Amino acid sequence: MTALKRILYVEDEPDIRAVATIALETVGGFDLKVCSSGEEALAHAVGFQPDLLLLDVMMPGMDGPATLKALKALPELVNTPVIFMTAKVQPTEIAEYKALGALDVIAKPFDPMALADQIKNIWQQAAS
Repeated sequence: MTALKRILYVEDEPDIRAVATIALETVGGFDLKVCSSGEEALAHAVGFQPDLLLLDVMMPGMDGPATLKALKALPELVNTPVIFMTAKVQPTEIAEYKALGALDVIAKPFDPMALADQIKNIWQQAAS
């Protein structure tokens, strides 16, 4: 895997989106494309060429799993890794997300100061 720089982040909740954006851009130093819906992510993903997809699970319209399926249907994104962020972190739910192809699941609420490192650790584990 290449170095992790570009993250496509999809989150419908404005407050969470704002905190995570600061955590990932300012603290983590990532190049972030922030989308508020699955539909918006589909419109921007190919042009942005993300290294990683960071998806909220529960969103109106297209939820995280539906967004993932639609993004993975695009040839340019078929091999792009994904991490889900959700408050639904029962072992059976985490197993379902991993079965969909997620590298891992980050629990909400997350620690803004630790979020970038969590993502980097998941990325490095997947690369090794």
